[in-house]
Amino acid sequence: MANYAIRVSDALGVLDSTPQTLLALFMGIGDDAARENEGEGTWSPYDVVGHLLHGERTDWIPRVRHIMAGDPRPFDKFDRTAQFAESRGKSPGQVLSDFVAARLDSLEALEEMHLTEADLSRTGLHPELGTVTLGQLLATWVVHDLDHVAQIARVVAKSYTVATGPWAAYLSILRDRTR
Repeated sequence: MANYAIRVSDALGVLDSTPQTLLALFMGIGDDAARENEGEGTWSPYDVVGHLLHGERTDWIPRVRHIMAGDPRPFDKFDRTAQFAESRGKSPGQVLSDFVAARLDSLEALEEMHLTEADLSRTGLHPELGTVTLGQLLATWVVHDLDHVAQIARVVAKSYTVATGPWAAYLSILRDRTR
C-alpha cells in the first residue's frame, strides 16, 4: 500500500467531506439505532459524533493555532470521553448538527490561516508524544475522521447481523476485530 505525504488541499478535502458522510450515514437510522453500540465499553454513533464535536471545539484548531504561533508550551491535554457529559440531554440530530456547524467553523479557520506546504514542517509539543509537526497533526485529524466514520459504519452494519442470515459469513464488517 502506498504511503502518502500530507498535502494541505487533500487534508482539507477529507475534513470537508466528513460532515456530509456522517449526515448520509445518520439519514438512514433512527435515534434508537444512533445510540446502539457494540457492547460494554464501546461507543455508539451518537457517542462518536459527540467525541468528534468535542475535538472540533477543543483540540484540532487550538493545536493548529498553537503550532502556527510558535508556542513552545505543550498542547493542552484532550479529554477523549468529554462527549458523555457534553452531549447529555441532546438528541443525536442536535449533536450531529452541532458537529457540522463546528466543522464548518474549523474549515473557515484553516482557510483564513492560508496554510502552505512549508507550514507543515512547523512543530508543536504534544503532552505525551513530544515534538510533532503540523503535517502530522493534519494527517492525524484526517485519519481520526476516517477511523470514526468506519467505526460508525461498523456499528450500524452490526445492527443488521441477524437480518443478513447466512450471508453474515461473507461480511467481514460484522465480525469482531481482534485488534
